[in-house]
Amino acid sequence: MLSRKQRHMFLKLLGLFSVVRGYAIIVLVSAQVLTAVFILSPNDSIGSVLKQIDLWLLISASSLAIAAGYIINNFYDKEKDLINRPKRSMLDRQVRQQTQLTGYFLLNFCAVLLSSAVSFNAVLFFTGFIFLMWYYSHRLKKYLFIGNISAAILSVMPLFVLVVYYRNFAPIILAHAGFLLLLLVLREVIKDLENLKGDLAQNYQTIPVVYGERVAKFWATLLLALTYVPTVILLEYFPIGGMRYYFYATILMLLLFVGLLWRARDKKDYLMLHALLRLAIVVGIGSIVLLDFQKVQVIWS
Repeated sequence: MLSRKQRHMFLKLLGLFSVVRGYAIIVLVSAQVLTAVFILSPNDSIGSVLKQIDLWLLISASSLAIAAGYIINNFYDKEKDLINRPKRSMLDRQVRQQTQLTGYFLLNFCAVLLSSAVSFNAVLFFTGFIFLMWYYSHRLKKYLFIGNISAAILSVMPLFVLVVYYRNFAPIILAHAGFLLLLLVLREVIKDLENLKGDLAQNYQTIPVVYGERVAKFWATLLLALTYVPTVILLEYFPIGGMRYYFYATILMLLLFVGLLWRARDKKDYLMLHALLRLAIVVGIGSIVLLDFQKVQVIWS
């Protein structure tokens, strides 16, 4: 049995993990590593890619900046989250607000410091990225359409810094980015439906608040339909190896998603839809290894 002091410390650590959304950072790091190995440097071995110090500096800087972004977003959303996510808000409050803000500035400073070891351009990128995450949390997320699109763009920016680092702007990368971006915007619309009660209370100008749930479902359906464009392009015109099975499964999942979306009535239904999209994104990241499975076999052999 844990003592009271140990339980208190455990709750604080759990609260810290919740505030910085540790699970999301783990997914981000996995996405960056797999993207670097299998998409951005297809002709290099896994070992040679993973030995690049600059790559790990950029990944570390991205993780720190994203963690800081979650902290400041949590700070601005504390009243709304009390309505939408009362249990998680209770957990987040295990970490004092002053500690969170101190951590925000420290994490951002470390992110810029690490990026300075790569290049001046990396410093400019992360300085701009940090500012945009603050501005999104402070203002942009409250605006109609802009909030959804800016959240999705900020989510893919840590991957974009690697594209610039490797100077690889191949069409296949743009197709993958288009698919991911549409999926992320779709997720933001579902989150708006999920958080309707808190958004109404805090006067956020989201699609469900301004136009109602039915119109929001229409936009979600349109976004879902648009994801088929990069999917078909990737399946028809690019050698994506075993990853094609992920896209086949995604086509079926999104058809199921439409049916569930139009039958959804309450927060529980939208939470399930949100979970489905998260699963699609996480499985998609894992399936990147199927682009060149021979690389993985070399490690196993």
